[in-house]
Amino acid sequence: MKTYINTCRVSSVCRKWRKGVTQSLGGRHNLSFAGCKMDDVSTARLVRHAYSLKELDISRSRWGCQISDNGLYQISLAKCVSNLTSISLWGMTGVTDKGVAHLISRANSLQHLNIGGTFITDESLFVIADNCSHLKTIVLWSCRHITENGLVGLVNKCRKLEVINVWGTRVPVDCFIALLTISPALQIKSRGLLLNVGNPPIQQAVV
Repeated sequence: MKTYINTCRVSSVCRKWRKGVTQSLGGRHNLSFAGCKMDDVSTARLVRHAYSLKELDISRSRWGCQISDNGLYQISLAKCVSNLTSISLWGMTGVTDKGVAHLISRANSLQHLNIGGTFITDESLFVIADNCSHLKTIVLWSCRHITENGLVGLVNKCRKLEVINVWGTRVPVDCFIALLTISPALQIKSRGLLLNVGNPPIQQAVV
């Protein structure tokens, strides 16, 4: 009987704890899993309970998130995704264009995106361009599979874009000039240089 009573008490505590966690998540405006060892299921479950979420960080560090395309798909089903203004997928080498498309196609309020250190291609940039008209900053650090076509498409459609970080990409310098022709006020970060119309050394940039 004592064992049964103890089990009931533990169960009651667990229910109250889960309820408390759920209520706490519901009021959060930012959520970061950077440095946490998370998987697809646990990450998506927590995000689904964060109804008021505005900023989501699932960057990977040494012991960080192990999220796949399936995880991004599950996260994309959360109600908060359409209200997210900031997403960081930095270093998420386990995701591809497919997973990014699932998530970004529903993040229509996005203003800041860090997708550096991933293996995305122009396909992801086209999805971003088609769905993120409010985008202001994007980090494409070391995204070596993107090309001039993807960047031009992005800048053409994201007219509010202010800053783009292309450090470590393989994009030629001529592309920067083309981007500035489209959006003269755009700030382009490459190899520690901040390039724009008012920065004459643009020809010295090396990618």
